[in-house]
Amino acid sequence: MTVTTADRRASSRRTTGRSPARRPGSGLPHSPWFLVLPALLPILLLSAGPILYGIALAFTDAQSGRTRATSWIGTLNFRDLLHDTLFWDSFRIGLVWAAGVTVPQFLLSLGLALLLDQRLRLRWLARALAIVPWAMPEVVVGIMWRLVYQPDAGILNETLRALGLGEGRVWLGGLATALPAVLVVGVWAGMPQTTVALLAGLQNTPRELHEAAALDGAGAWQRFRTVTWPALRPVALAISALNLIWNLNSFALVYVLTGGGPGGRTRLPMLFAYEEAFRYGQFGYAAAMGCVMVAVVSVLLALYLVGRLKGDQDR
Repeated sequence: MTVTTADRRASSRRTTGRSPARRPGSGLPHSPWFLVLPALLPILLLSAGPILYGIALAFTDAQSGRTRATSWIGTLNFRDLLHDTLFWDSFRIGLVWAAGVTVPQFLLSLGLALLLDQRLRLRWLARALAIVPWAMPEVVVGIMWRLVYQPDAGILNETLRALGLGEGRVWLGGLATALPAVLVVGVWAGMPQTTVALLAGLQNTPRELHEAAALDGAGAWQRFRTVTWPALRPVALAISALNLIWNLNSFALVYVLTGGGPGGRTRLPMLFAYEEAFRYGQFGYAAAMGCVMVAVVSVLLALYLVGRLKGDQDR
């Protein structure tokens, strides 16, 4: 059959505007995973990979300086942990540290956030100074507070001597004062981020609600209880849960201040795992400690998420 020029023109008009069929494998893939892959790869390489390797290491007898190959020992490291009183002592100290830092930190930060939310002169300067500890590395904070607690010429003991309150104490070296002294530093260092989060929650509370409550005769406490706290509660729960997890995993600050001493009074679980791995070379045993801490943090995170979901459903 002969194809005329008119037929070719008509066929061209019918196919005008149509895109050519895409060949399999040509062009960009349509999966959304391709778009998030650049952000997902660093997480897999730098977070998920080391965690999986640490979990696998916990089931081996890996040690430093060994000439023979590392062997698989199953749950032996975890069984040894159950009978390791030093580990459970460090775990108890870690819980005391986490609670002893998180609770005062939240209360002081709440008071500071309420103060910075007021219309004060030079409020911008006060807000800037309030976040200064947040901008300082933990190592710098630890060195600075070591100088404050220095027994001979530290500013704390010098102030006590000037006020006639005694000759001072060895704060970081005393069995009774080491943990309280470190707790003070932990609270001071962690206040800025908590204050910023609470201040942001306060600023999102409508001013009209406070004005209406004031017109109804509500006092400051009543306005806080009925207006401020309900609006601030989600932020408060979120930052408190995160602070508890962060404080339970603390390492650098306490390591610089006391190194876990004196007599293990400030030896947090992460410090204990660090010593087992890099001082005594027990990599497998230290990895088992890390797995236990990951499990504890995961449980706390799951409880927080369940509480948030239940709260959202109740609303």
